[in-house]
Amino acid sequence: MGFLRALATVGGLTGASRILGFVRDILMAAVLGTGPVADAFFVAFRFPNFFRRLFAEGAFNAAFVPQFARRLEADGRPAAHAYAESVLAVLLAALLTFTLAAVLGMPWLMHVIAPGFGDDPAKFADAVQLTRLTFPYLMFMALVALYGGILNAMYRFAAFAAAPVVLNVFFIAALGAVIPWTGHAGPVLAWTVTLAGIAQFGLLVWRARAAGVALRLPRPRLTPGVRRTLRVMGPGVLSAGALQLNLVVGTIIASWQDEAVSYLYYADRVYQLPLGLIGVAFGVVLLPDLSRKLRAADEAAALRALNRGLELAMLLSLPAAVALVAIPQPIIAVLFERGAFDADAARATAHALAAFALGVPAYVLVKILQPAFYAREDTKTPLKAALANVATNMALSLLLFLWLGHVGIALATAAAAWVDSGLLALWLRRRGYLRLDAQCRRRLPRMAAASALMGGVLVLAHRSLLTAWLDAGPAWAIPALAILVLGGMVVYGVLGLAIGAGDLADLRRLRRGGAT
Repeated sequence: MGFLRALATVGGLTGASRILGFVRDILMAAVLGTGPVADAFFVAFRFPNFFRRLFAEGAFNAAFVPQFARRLEADGRPAAHAYAESVLAVLLAALLTFTLAAVLGMPWLMHVIAPGFGDDPAKFADAVQLTRLTFPYLMFMALVALYGGILNAMYRFAAFAAAPVVLNVFFIAALGAVIPWTGHAGPVLAWTVTLAGIAQFGLLVWRARAAGVALRLPRPRLTPGVRRTLRVMGPGVLSAGALQLNLVVGTIIASWQDEAVSYLYYADRVYQLPLGLIGVAFGVVLLPDLSRKLRAADEAAALRALNRGLELAMLLSLPAAVALVAIPQPIIAVLFERGAFDADAARATAHALAAFALGVPAYVLVKILQPAFYAREDTKTPLKAALANVATNMALSLLLFLWLGHVGIALATAAAAWVDSGLLALWLRRRGYLRLDAQCRRRLPRMAAASALMGGVLVLAHRSLLTAWLDAGPAWAIPALAILVLGGMVVYGVLGLAIGAGDLADLRRLRRGGAT
């Protein structure tokens, strides 16, 4: 599968998931708003989700995919399948133990993850109950990550990318049909999370069997391959999940401000759209691609793939970041301002979105640069960058929260991502794994210029031409936002082609033949 085609598959399915996620969040904002039940559920959802991204998708994939790809290239499918079965057995045993311990110890854990809830006994009790219901989701999603890693290493990207769609379909069904009937929003949503995890696991097992992968469950043993996976996974826990750890740190601090957890959640959902479409998609495709190129001892091809990946990622992420900074208020108002989500909540969330958006290119760069280390089975170097990320985030979150409230937490997250991506790029360059070629050096400044000009057009159009429409209710605000978004895309595309930020011929070559 060509690089751009694989990227389009992952990005398209991720985009479908994020669009359904917006529908989910629109319904959630109308049903829950930003009150105590919303705060309790968002903590309950974020806690297992944090561990899912930290262990299952981040550190686990960084350790598992390169080793599975190496066995697949060098020894064939039987050896690769045997390795996957040994990892599955140990992973499942560890997850069962961890899940049981977390469920039993949740009242104590809640004092750590949301200490501010202790001032409201009802909210604290709700958060404990709901998190106990959602936590098994982690176990199923870790198994999804294993099967997804196998399929990705075989260049079958669709099933793993489609799995989040299942979660959003379950949420929409619960919010649109079940909650209006039962009236118990918190418990229904918590059960929905775990049931969706089971369904996603079933989807991946089915697609793996269709691809000829039917894993058995042997007795858990620490084989040499499993030991190697655990050694590589250890430092990858922080390096691959620094952004998620930062979000948890932000949740802890935000729990001291009423409704701040909810503001950050909704803002996070919006800026995660370009991160998912661009950063996550590139990371998913690049890791197995680089791993297999390096196993074939083709360093030049790996370097070209990284250059083209960086170039295309910045071509898409720079305008996305500028747009979110330029027009956060109409985006949040159109998406969420209805029902229990009022104008004050929209303004507070928009401020957080603009702050988060300042780091969008850095978040994407981290997703692009980390696979260059992971493909070489090096998770220790990204760990150093991640530690700097976390330290920066914690220090700035505490400092800026006292000054700017929840917006300070978002700013700290963005600043920490730039520290992380800067260190990764520096260390890759020193080792000779990253050298920007002439095309990349020529086009990056032009992308930045086209994005800045587009941002100016968006601000002017918002303040001078479309303000009345945006303030006139949904019937006018929705088309006004569509005009802003589509107009911004057209302006950026025209400017980018005019000043040489991109080339349609290169995209056609990528579609036909891959990243090189």
